[in-house]
Amino acid sequence: MYEYRDPYIIDFTNVKYYLQVHEIIKEALDFPDYYGKNWDAFWDCITDMAGETVHIEIYGFDVLEEKFPRAARLLVECLTEFKHYDDDAYIDDIRISIIDGKTERIL
Repeated sequence: MYEYRDPYIIDFTNVKYYLQVHEIIKEALDFPDYYGKNWDAFWDCITDMAGETVHIEIYGFDVLEEKFPRAARLLVECLTEFKHYDDDAYIDDIRISIIDGKTERIL
């Protein structure tokens, strides 16, 4: 569980169906088998990583936004909240880059 990677790479370039969004996340972030493949479970698992140096690069975000706009919005909301988790206690340890076909954004 949570094999350290630098960076953790989430690639949505070839996402085809909604459940695959969570399968991609689970694999990329090395979430445990009990990961519930929903946004509450995502929050529970991502916050378990607080206290570590976490660098996440997200590729194909434009594809995710086009096919599953709600999932894209919720992912950004969760990751932004994670970045500021526990009153910014880990803000210097968490870096999140969203890269799509046109631009790169840092959360």
